[in-house]
Amino acid sequence: MTVILLRHGVSTSNTARTLAGRSAGVDLTEHGADQARAVAERLGALPIQHIVHSPLLRCQRTVGPLADKLGLEPEYDDRLIEVDYGGWTGKPIADLLTEPLWKVVQRHASGAVFPGGEGLAQVQARAVAAIREHDRVFAERQGHDVLWVACTHGDVIKSVLADALGLHLDGFQRIVVEPASISVVRYTPHAPYVWRLNDTGSDLSALEAIRPRPQANDVEANRSDTSGPVPGGELGGTPSADNGNAER
Repeated sequence: MTVILLRHGVSTSNTARTLAGRSAGVDLTEHGADQARAVAERLGALPIQHIVHSPLLRCQRTVGPLADKLGLEPEYDDRLIEVDYGGWTGKPIADLLTEPLWKVVQRHASGAVFPGGEGLAQVQARAVAAIREHDRVFAERQGHDVLWVACTHGDVIKSVLADALGLHLDGFQRIVVEPASISVVRYTPHAPYVWRLNDTGSDLSALEAIRPRPQANDVEANRSDTSGPVPGGELGGTPSADNGNAER
């Protein structure tokens, strides 16, 4: 079973350099909307069977063009929602740099708890549980390999990738997840395998190999086949829909 972890496109909060968190009404910018359409073009030829997303508007907008292209009805999962940054929500990133908690977030993420919000360890626990549960349910429901999309937020994706890589949460800030990037994890009964990380422009045709191979009585057998990052993830500052990585 393989999940494409998709970060939402550039949002109005990204360009304002504020920490959106769970603030209502944070939409994609025009560039972010371009990225969403580009994602639909990049992924539209793949055998994707399910789309799950954070309930926040910027994720809904990001998966919209892809869902339309594939004829799928997206579903949301509250466990994929953005980090509850508590008292940090809505504040300019520049103002947060002087907070004592800032260094904790950078160096000891597993011990970081946002004032009036949640801890990053809680975020990882809920997000990983959600991804693994959907993966299991889709496998049991379909009886074969399933390629699916989970659209969520930077810190949420980085926490899931840290788990898949066997990396302690304290090192998750070493992972870069740009707006509209995809990271791909294939789960097997024995271990997860990371196929892509922060991919914004390369050829994805290899994922076409992940197609239904029914084994009605043996699902498990089939399954085996700033200075430093800021909370919320990194900001892609280039004007192109693929963040410019293809050119780089």
